[in-house]
Amino acid sequence: MELEMKDELSITVDRLAAAATLLEQAAERLAQDAEARIGRIVATVESQREAELETKLAAAEAKIADLQARAAGAEIMGRKTLPASMTTLLAKQGVTLDSIEAGAVDAALASLSIEQRIAVKSQLLRAGLLG
Repeated sequence: MELEMKDELSITVDRLAAAATLLEQAAERLAQDAEARIGRIVATVESQREAELETKLAAAEAKIADLQARAAGAEIMGRKTLPASMTTLLAKQGVTLDSIEAGAVDAALASLSIEQRIAVKSQLLRAGLLG
């Protein structure tokens, strides 16, 4: 009877060992499948994030280009004015802002001191009216 119990116990242990081996193999397959699925999920999320970032980058680049174009347009089309005192001084000398030429400005400012001429010309340069 003891021999039969040992045999049965030995068979049961062998079955348990085989079952444990099968469970280990199944667990390994599940882990590999899980890793593959996680890898695909991560790749999908990363590609979506990359697409989102590329869209944001394109929008930012377009906005920068638009702002640069506006800034360039503002420089070209900007308001060119002089202080009222300079306009009055030039008008007294017969120079209008529509017809400012370097020779006309020099002739009109001939009666002023050098400091005053420099001040008037620097104002005209800042206003973009004298080139």
